Amino acid sequence: MAGHSQFKNIMHRKGAQDAKRAKQFAKVIREITVATRSGMPDPAMNPRLRAAITAAREVNMPKDTVERAIKKASGAGGGEDYVAVRYEGYGPAGVAIIIEGLTDNRNRTASEVRAAFSKHGGSMGETNSVSFGFNHIGVITYPQDAASEDDMLEAAIEAGADNVETTEDGHEITTAMEALMSVRDALEGRFGEPRSAKLDWRPQTTVTLDEDQARSVLKLIDVLEENDDVQAVYANFDFPDEVAEALAA
Repeated sequence: MAGHSQFKNIMHRKGAQDAKRAKQFAKVIREITVATRSGMPDPAMNPRLRAAITAAREVNMPKDTVERAIKKASGAGGGEDYVAVRYEGYGPAGVAIIIEGLTDNRNRTASEVRAAFSKHGGSMGETNSVSFGFNHIGVITYPQDAASEDDMLEAAIEAGADNVETTEDGHEITTAMEALMSVRDALEGRFGEPRSAKLDWRPQTTVTLDEDQARSVLKLIDVLEENDDVQAVYANFDFPDEVAEALAA
């Protein structure tokens, strides 16, 4: 669920697959819980819950696990009460980082995030201290075989999207933040359920890292993403192909 998916294969190259899967499930269940309580337990009437269920499918969560999470969250007074939090700061080499989370204890989460920054060469800032350098947008993705490039572009623009990029990895449709669900619903009616549909923070400029800097930044992001309260981490870094190859070795 991290916003810098192009680096995901590098950042998650270590660790047992079962443990990783369990952590992914826990984060998605937390989002399903909050989404259910923010509206109706019926996905057809709750756009945020529909997006959470799509995220569950993305990590191959069993249908009965999703249904149990919705049922538990919709029960009167049952389960944890989570609130959305956002933290911002700078990592090594001046990389700007945004962390989004869902927590039942703000003090604990803030303390853990601050400690991660401090231990790994960064510093946590105030809210909006780095987000001004990002665009907060909606992103919808489809596999390449869902539609031709022209058909996807035509349908997306007609639905109110801002842009479509088609590559060998598939179609990526970007929208204004508030238009995400309406565009998603319009495209789903024509091409079926998208691979993903979520809000994203996209940097306006990026910091190019060398190998040592990249290792330091990725270590900090690894630690942040391991935190159970953290849902997604976004950062404004990039690095050359040769650095990516060295990191993957």
